[in-house]
Amino acid sequence: MNFSIIIPARYASTRFPGKPLVSLNGKTMLQRVYEQCIQVGAINVFIATDDQRIFDHASEYCKNVLMTRNDHVSGTDRLQECVTQIGLDDDHILVNVQGDEPFIAVENIIQVAKLLEQQPDCGMATLYENIEKLEDFLNPNVVKVVSSVNRAHYFSRACIPFDRDAFKHGITQLPTSGAKRHVGIYAYRKHALDLFVKFDQSIHEKTESLEQLRFLDNQIGIAIDLAKHSSMPGIDTPEDVQWALAYLNGELKQ
Repeated sequence: MNFSIIIPARYASTRFPGKPLVSLNGKTMLQRVYEQCIQVGAINVFIATDDQRIFDHASEYCKNVLMTRNDHVSGTDRLQECVTQIGLDDDHILVNVQGDEPFIAVENIIQVAKLLEQQPDCGMATLYENIEKLEDFLNPNVVKVVSSVNRAHYFSRACIPFDRDAFKHGITQLPTSGAKRHVGIYAYRKHALDLFVKFDQSIHEKTESLEQLRFLDNQIGIAIDLAKHSSMPGIDTPEDVQWALAYLNGELKQ
C-alpha cells in the first residue's frame, strides 16, 4: 500500500525544551524515531518542524524536512499545513508518528495505515491497548477510549466506561467490561485533514484537551483496533531520558 509518514518535532516544549535534539547513546531522539520509520516501507518519511535548529539537524539524515508555522492550535492543524506543502492527493494516507517515541513499534505503524485503508468510510485510524492496572485507569494522563468493533465512540481522560454498580463506594477495580488505553498513533486521509482545519474547535475537544474529538464531533469516523505490539512510552520529561538510556543499554525490558 502507498502511504507517507510525517514526524512532527517542536523545540518549544513546556516540560522539556529542545527534546527532539536530546542525545540517546550518540543519536538524537529525533534521529532514532526517523530510523524506526524508514523501516516501515512507506513511500516517503517527512520530518516537520517550526525551529531552524531542528530543521538543520534533521536535514543531515532526512531529505524530506518541512518548515511549518509556529502558531498552530494543535498538532493536527500542523499536519494539514504539511500535506498542503507536499501536495498529496485527497485519498492519500498519512501516518503521524510522534517525534518523542524513539522506540515505536514498526508493526504498529504498518497496522494503523492498513486499518485506515481497509475502512474507506473513515477519515482517521488509531490504536488502543487494554488497561490492566487500576492506577492507569485512574490517571487523567492516560487517555481512555470507548469503542465497538473497529469504531471509536469517545476518548476521555476520565474513567470510562464507568461501572455504576461496582463503583458505588469508590473506584477500587477496573470495570468488568474492560477498559482501553488510547495509543497515540494516527493515520489520516488527506481530505479529512482538510476538513479538520475548517471546523471550529469542538466543545469536547476543548473540555478534554483531545483534538481527535473534533473529528467525532463533526461525524468523521475513526477506525480503531487493538495494537498488535505493546507500545513503549514516549519521552515527555528530562527524567524520562534515564529509563530510555537504561532500555538502550539492556537494563530494562519492554
